[in-house]
Amino acid sequence: MSEDSTPRLRDLLRQRSVTGRIDVRDDVQRSIPTGLRVAASYSWRLLVIAAALGVVIWLVMLFKILVIPLMVAILLVALLWPVFSRMLRARWPRWLAIVVALLGTLAIVGGLLGLAIWQITQQWGGVQARTVAVWGQLQQFLIHGPLQLTEAQLKSLLDQAGTFLSEQGELLRSGAIAVGSTFGHVVTGAVLTLFILLCLLADGGGIWSWTLKLFPKTARPAVDAAARNGWATVINYARTQMLVAFIDALGIGLGAFLLGVPLAVPVAVLVFLGSFIPIVGAVITGALAVFLALVYNGPWIALWMLVVVLAVQQIEGHILQPILMGSAVKVHPLAVVLVVAGGALIAGIPGALFAVPLAAFVNVAAVTINSGAWRTGADPDGDYIWQTVPRARRRSKR
Repeated sequence: MSEDSTPRLRDLLRQRSVTGRIDVRDDVQRSIPTGLRVAASYSWRLLVIAAALGVVIWLVMLFKILVIPLMVAILLVALLWPVFSRMLRARWPRWLAIVVALLGTLAIVGGLLGLAIWQITQQWGGVQARTVAVWGQLQQFLIHGPLQLTEAQLKSLLDQAGTFLSEQGELLRSGAIAVGSTFGHVVTGAVLTLFILLCLLADGGGIWSWTLKLFPKTARPAVDAAARNGWATVINYARTQMLVAFIDALGIGLGAFLLGVPLAVPVAVLVFLGSFIPIVGAVITGALAVFLALVYNGPWIALWMLVVVLAVQQIEGHILQPILMGSAVKVHPLAVVLVVAGGALIAGIPGALFAVPLAAFVNVAAVTINSGAWRTGADPDGDYIWQTVPRARRRSKR
C-alpha cells in the first residue's frame, strides 16, 4: 500500500467508526475530474433545452395555420404602431384610429399597385411586340447560328417543351384537391390575420393583461418588463424592414429607369413588396427586371441590369440587413444572418420572415431579465451572451 493512500484509508476507517458505514459516493465524486463534472452538467441541461425547443417547433409546425396568421398580425401591428399610437396620444377615438390606420395602409398599397398597373397598361403593347420580335430572332439564331438546328429539330424541341408543360399541367389538375386545400388555407389564414389584427389594435393591452395572469404573481413584473422591451424591439424591426424595402425598390427601380428598361415603376413596386418576403421575393423580382431588360433592351443592357440587381442585393445582404437590422433589433449582425438562414431551413419562407423579430424579442427579453433591468426600468442594451460574462471580465476587456 502506498503512502498516499494511507490518509485516505484513515479517513474511511474514521467515518466507519462514527457512522457505522462507509459512504463511497463522496469518494466517487472526488475521483471525477472537475472539468468532466462541469461538462456533464452543461450537457444534460442543454439536452433538456434542446428537447423543449424541439417540442415547441413541432407544435408550431403542427398548428401553423394558426401560428402564421398570429405572427403576421403581430408584425402588421408593429408596422402600424408608430402612426396608430400617435393618433391615440392625440386623443383620437380608438375605433377611428383603427379605421384610419387600416384604410391608410390599404390606400398606400392600392396606390402603388394602381400606379404599377397603369404603367403596365401604357407599355404592355410595346413589350409584347418586342417579345414576339425577340422570339423570332432567337429562332433565327438557333437555325442559322453556331448550333445549326434545322426547322424540324427546332419544332421537335418545341413539341417536347409543350409536352412537358402539358404533363405539368396534368399533375396540377390531378392535385386539384391539394391545391384547393392550400387555397382554402390561404383564405382562412387571411381571415384569421385580419381578425387578430383588429383584436390587437382594439384591445391589445387587455389581451396582454390576461396573458400576464397566466404567470406566477412574483414573476409578473419581470415578464411584463421583458415583453414590453421585446415589443419595442419588434417595432424597431418593422421600421427598419420598411426602410430596407424602400432602398431596394429605389435602387433597382432607378437602375431600370436609367438603363431604359420598360415597366420600371412596376418593377420597383414589386421589389418593395417582395422585400418583405426574404430570399424568394428578392430573387423573383430581380429576375423579372433582368428578363424585361433582356427581352426589350438586349443582352448588354440585361447584363448591366443584372449587375444592378446583384449590387443592390449584396448591399442589402451585407450592409443593410446585418448593420441596420442588427442595430435596430440589438442582435449581432452575424446572428441576423444565421437566424434568417436557420429559420429558412426549419420553416421555409415563414421561418425566414419571422426569424429576426423572434430572435430579437427573445434576446431583449432575456437581457431584461438577466441584467435586472426589469427592476430599475433601465433600457437593456447589448446581447445576452455578453451580459452573461462576469462583470470583472467585462471590465478587463474594455
